[in-house]
Amino acid sequence: MVRKTDERNGVVAAICHGPSLLVSADIVRGKKVTSYVAVKDDLVHAGGNWSDAEVVIDGNLITSRTPRDLVPFTKAILTALGT
Repeated sequence: MVRKTDERNGVVAAICHGPSLLVSADIVRGKKVTSYVAVKDDLVHAGGNWSDAEVVIDGNLITSRTPRDLVPFTKAILTALGT
């Protein structure tokens, strides 16, 4: 479902350990991403360009680090959805 949403350029958002699912869906290669620091190596090994930022947006992909980043993460999702 995540891969199909990405293929259709739908909004895909993940926070904290959620980006692990993006690795499994094989959609991080060449993308800018962030996550909880424990997931960093998985994202890098999957071809992602990881940075320690509260929110990272790369096209339709929105990622964030931890629940403390929920406000900017939610704002980014709402903006991407056009609301």
